[in-house]
Amino acid sequence: MRPSVVNASDVDIIRRMILTYNTGECMKVSAGDTTLVFGPVSKTSKNFKSTNFGADIAFISLNHPDMNGAEEAGRGDKQPFIISGPGEYELKGITAAGFATKSVYGGEERINTVYAVSFDGLSVLYLGALSDMNLPNDLLEMDAPDILIMPVGGEGVLSPADAQKLAVKLEAKIVIPMHYDEKTLKTFLKESGSEGVTAEEKLTVKPKDVVGKENEVVILRI
Repeated sequence: MRPSVVNASDVDIIRRMILTYNTGECMKVSAGDTTLVFGPVSKTSKNFKSTNFGADIAFISLNHPDMNGAEEAGRGDKQPFIISGPGEYELKGITAAGFATKSVYGGEERINTVYAVSFDGLSVLYLGALSDMNLPNDLLEMDAPDILIMPVGGEGVLSPADAQKLAVKLEAKIVIPMHYDEKTLKTFLKESGSEGVTAEEKLTVKPKDVVGKENEVVILRI
């Protein structure tokens, strides 16, 4: 994959991006007054606590209560714009492309949408509940992502070993694991040579912060 390029003259005017992990496949990404949520948890989920914050845009990767709770990301009259499924999107200065992939989350084969999002000078690749390492060529031909958010816990999504292999293939600068427990996270850290990494409450990053990085693992605490 081709490396992404950041113009030095643009770096200082870009706001900071803040990423926090909620649970399951739910990730909150904010910059300035814009908030995105990936994989919000529905109140009907039997596995995770429902999402409890407002967002401007909700990205739904899989039609399952564990990650299709866009209604939980609204507050009063402010309801998120919902992006659900493959296609190209542009909203509030954000460009996104969705790619159809496979998942066996929940014990049956489903369509999982992988999202490549450009937001405030950084590119984010969110893999959702991906279980198949085979990604569409159109996605593989895109620039390497600055931030890769990927499941590592098995049970219908990528295993720790497959997640690490795919992270290397995608040449991500920063890798954020999700959908993990203590055992699968430990295995993923061992596979990636990142055993000394400790969990953080959030990741705050600007474009200049990713320059020169290669597959640096950042663990976000639930």
